[in-house]
Parts: sequence; structure tokens; C-alpha cells
Amino acid sequence: MEPVFADFSTNPAQLSNAVVAHHRCGIAPSHLALGAGGHIKVDFTVGEREEIAEAVVTVTVLGESAPMDVLLNGKALAEQLAIPGDEGHSDPQVTVLSAPGELLAAGDNLLEVRNPEGAEGLLRLRAVTVDPAHDRDRSERALSARTAKRSVVAFSTEFRAPGSTAWQTAPRLLFHIDSGERAMPTHLSWRGADGSEAAIGLRADLSGFLGHRRTADGAITEYRGTLADRWAYPEGTAGATLHRFSTEEGHDGDWSPSGELRLLLDDGGAPVERVTWTDRRGTTASVVLSSADRPDVREPAGELRDITRTVADIEASDEFDIVGEVAENLLSKSRSKWLANDDTAELDFTLEHPATVAVYRLTSANDAPDRDPQDWELQGSHDGDPWTTVDSRTDEHFRKRHETKEYSVASPASYARYRLNITCNRGSGQTQLSRVQFLAAGSPAAGPTHSAADFTGYRAPRGGAPLGYRGTTVPGPWSDAPGQGEGQGPEAGQALQKLLAGDLGETARGLDDAARLIGKLSAYLKNS
Repeated sequence: MEPVFADFSTNPAQLSNAVVAHHRCGIAPSHLALGAGGHIKVDFTVGEREEIAEAVVTVTVLGESAPMDVLLNGKALAEQLAIPGDEGHSDPQVTVLSAPGELLAAGDNLLEVRNPEGAEGLLRLRAVTVDPAHDRDRSERALSARTAKRSVVAFSTEFRAPGSTAWQTAPRLLFHIDSGERAMPTHLSWRGADGSEAAIGLRADLSGFLGHRRTADGAITEYRGTLADRWAYPEGTAGATLHRFSTEEGHDGDWSPSGELRLLLDDGGAPVERVTWTDRRGTTASVVLSSADRPDVREPAGELRDITRTVADIEASDEFDIVGEVAENLLSKSRSKWLANDDTAELDFTLEHPATVAVYRLTSANDAPDRDPQDWELQGSHDGDPWTTVDSRTDEHFRKRHETKEYSVASPASYARYRLNITCNRGSGQTQLSRVQFLAAGSPAAGPTHSAADFTGYRAPRGGAPLGYRGTTVPGPWSDAPGQGEGQGPEAGQALQKLLAGDLGETARGLDDAARLIGKLSAYLKNS
């Protein structure tokens, strides 16, 4: 039995293995509001060869809802069922009902949820699922997986001073945090470059949040938000500052790659410099971005600053792209490498802005010491022609694998492009390196700032010890970068059923399912 769910907490609704019709129903941003005599009908399918001894129907409503009737294929599972709820609160209330397997039919089935005729108040319906009893969380897992795809979230927000009764409108909050685990945050806090801070707790369905803020001038306020929109990445990120990092986890001094982190947080104020979150799997992480993203922070005069992150483009005379051993790996902190099928090679680096490289570092690769560079020149250029040698080395030797050696530039000058011209290696027909870094002298008038930054921090899985966590900016542009409704009130007395607009992206999993779904939709539209 495919997962059956109808989630009305979003608009459009999230539907799987379901077509939903409704009557006397208002569509609110976070639920369906069924008036007296109103109902929904969830049309779903059970496989021809499936034998289900017992099914579980889960109905989620918002507090203070009217009583409800629940029917499966015309048989009542509950009648005039009162939903307990605290007055003045709208927290979700979950009702679980058991259905004997014989009530399910092979093929089409119909689940109805009704607000009885003459009932007082609205039945505020949040979600409906149907599952076999032996796997009662199947639909919830499927819904959570789909919801996690819509990981770009925007909230309309308000604030008020402690003791005040009046809420005031605040700028929109937009965030997207994806470390590859597809788990949305439950708690989120951040600090802006201007010293402002905020911390929020998010509702399980992300319909809203509650928290507090401290402004840059020290004022403390309550802070709350209501879900305004959600998108599947990269939709919704256009115009926002999105960071992408290649990350590593460290334990006892050993670092290993841990995937990519995408991080976006915009509260309408200063750029963020620190973000901490706990996700639904219980993993906690905290990261501090480097000063490259802060226009008010500069390195002291005379100190070196790593400008490797400002490399906008890198080209190699040769690289093994088939196995991913490409020049772009030289900009990552992970133990990947670049490999050329030649005993000489050229690597050209183009910076976002001209800079005076005072020091550079080379890191040997994982194997084959005879592939290490031995003789080379570091050259600079304004436009790629001509090239000027600023440093040269001969008979260099790396003593071990992944060793980083640092070299001072003999004749530093400001250039927009740098070339590492390797003229000889240690004897192999191939040449390789793991990493190249460029460092420039800092000053109060250091060059333009940049939107990308490295980070350092930690991660701690649920119940586990914290691990080191660090990231290196993935230079853009990226191939997946983005290009640059009103509710309906109840219609009392109208007998016509309406189809509920929904996201049907995963409802049809094959041609047969698609044909069945189209047939159901056509039948409903014809009867309308």
C-alpha cells in the first residue's frame, strides 16, 4: 500500500496516493475549515494483491475544533467525535482510529471526514493519513521526506517589547539550511555582524515560530513569525546571500569530508556571522563565518590573510576529470587532489580582485611522491599576457603525504591572475597536488569584501559527542543557482463538491497510476 496522506498545512496541499474533494470548506493558510455539513473525501488506492489485516487512520485538527464523523468506504469509524483542545490555543490535536482490514477494498477506496449538520463551530482539519497497522508511520515518513525538499522557508514576522500588548511588523525572515540530511530545524539562533542576536523555536509543521531578539543597540523584544511561503531549493533564494561550503568533520586531529552545507539566513538586517541550529534528527551544529563577509572587520596591518576564497576561476593545462581529480579540488580543504598526465603543468588562478600575494602554500597529495612538483615558478599577470615571475623554486622535496609547505614571494606585486608553472616533478610522468593557498598582507584598507566566507564550528549528533566542523567556500556561480493565494470562504447551501488543488508530484509513480489518477480527476471535473 502506497503512503496515503493529505497535508492541508500548506497551500497547495501536499497529496500522495490521494485525490481530495471538498464541500462547504474554506481554505486557510494552515488548514481546511469545514463548516456545519461540510466534508472532505479522500480517494485513494490499495493494490490488488495487498492483504491488510488492519489499517490506521490518523486525523490531525487544530484545537477547539467542532466534533467530526469519520467514514471509510461508507462505514463509520467515529461519529460525533469530540476533539479535546485548550481554549484559546490552536495546537495540533492528533486522533488515531483503527479500521478492520475488511473495510479496505482492492482498488479504489474513499475516506470521508465530516463536520456534522447543525454542529457549532468549524472543524479545522490539518492532515489525514492512512497506513497499515504494522507500519503506521509510513505516511508520516513519506510526508516528512517530501516536506524536507521544500527547505527554503519564509516567515512574516512581528516583535513587541516585554510587557507590551501591541505587536509591530518586522522584516521577513528567510532561511535555508541543508547539510544533506534532509532534516528541517526545530531550533535556530543567529548573530548578525552588527551585534544583533535572535533565537527561535519552530513548530513541528513550520507553520510558525516563537522566540526573542536583541537589537544592535541592546533592546530586547519578543519575536514571532507565521509561515509565508516555502519552496524547493533553489526557488526562493534569488537575491539572497547564499553560502555554499565543502565541509569536513574532525575527530582527534583527523579530518574527513562530510559533504556540502548550504546556508542562507536573512532577517532583513546585517549579514549573519554565527548560526546555530538543532534539526529534527536531533543533530546540533554551530558555525562561525570568517570575517570575509563582514564589511566592518579587517585584518590588522602586517598580518597575513588567506585570500584563496577569492579565486573566481582556475584552469589547468591538464586534469583527470573522469575520476574527479580536477584543478578545482586545489581550493578545497578536503584531501582530494588534482592530477595531470604530464611531468610539467600549468595552473592559472584568476582572483575576484587584484591582490598582492605575499605567501603561498602547496600541499602534497595522497600517494606517489614522484608526482610531487620539484621545480616551479609563481607568475603574476594583469590580463594573462605577459606573465611576470614573482617567485621561483628548485629541487623542492615534500617529506610526507598531505604535507603543507609555505613559501614567501620574492617579488610581491598586485596582480589579478597568478600562474603556478611547474617545470619539473620528482620523476613521474604525472604531476599532482592536493591544495594551493594564497595569502596577502592585511591592512585597514584591505580590498573589497566578498559575499562568500569559510566557517569553523562543531556538530553533535543526537546522543553523540561533538565533532569539529569546518567548511571551505564552494566558488560560484553554481549550476543550480536560481535565475535572476487568497483563501475561499465556506459556501453554505452549495451542493457542488470541489477538487482541492494539491501538489500531486508523487501521487502517480508509473503509467498505470498516472492513468488512474487522470481518470479520477476527469470524473470529478465532469460531475462538477
